[in-house]
Amino acid sequence: MTELDRAAVRATLEAEQARLLAELGEAIQAPGQMTYGSQAAAASQVFEQQRDLALRDRATQQLELVDAALERLDVGSFGTCLRCGKPIADARLEALPWAAHCIDCQSEIDKGRR
Repeated sequence: MTELDRAAVRATLEAEQARLLAELGEAIQAPGQMTYGSQAAAASQVFEQQRDLALRDRATQQLELVDAALERLDVGSFGTCLRCGKPIADARLEALPWAAHCIDCQSEIDKGRR
């Protein structure tokens, strides 16, 4: 990967990092006080809060992946699979710049064969 490529990857990762930090900075609405006859409204509020919490958890996990990719970029190990040590395909890194594993290793990990 050339220096220009690394600069483009860094810019992409930093933009994703900024987006995720902004998303995590948004407040989550707590459900309002339930009154008689408002069970459906309260259930909707609870559902929305649970959805927002799940999205926040996902954003936190994504931010960890992005931060780790930026660190690998800094130490010079970016683009190398953490599991097998082989290069990660450029097409995979273009699609998922935070990818830490080659496609073969990621497939094995997804199957539970860590």
